[in-house]
Amino acid sequence: MSYPQQRVTLITLGVADLDQSKRFYAALGWQPHAEQEDVAFYQLHGMALSLFSLPALAADQGLTRARLGTGAMTLAQNFDSPEDVDAAFAAALKAGATELKAPEKTFWGGYAGYYADPDHHVWELAHNPFWPLADDGSLTLP
Repeated sequence: MSYPQQRVTLITLGVADLDQSKRFYAALGWQPHAEQEDVAFYQLHGMALSLFSLPALAADQGLTRARLGTGAMTLAQNFDSPEDVDAAFAAALKAGATELKAPEKTFWGGYAGYYADPDHHVWELAHNPFWPLADDGSLTLP
């Protein structure tokens, strides 16, 4: 079978402490779909996310080590309104996230803020009035 090239099926985040990371995401309402010794898998809409123990991930990649916290990549969640962004941002901070930039109006006409999870993975929470979300929360670029 031939699949489209522009797709992502799994995003893996290396984590220093798998149990701590699972507690953080559980506080946001995320529940693992499956778990193994060094990894937890979360079913997302049309794809999956995994939290992988950093030493085990580095070994799986064939690297001697892997680093966290460079901020060179951002994961994002879009919401229907600025109020939804604020609520999700507050929940993340309550769960133990580090505030990087409080949600505010953006130069491009939206509303967004950034936080880092316990392993310094950067998340953007945004409302983009030019990108309406489907009823199931999915995004199709206009």
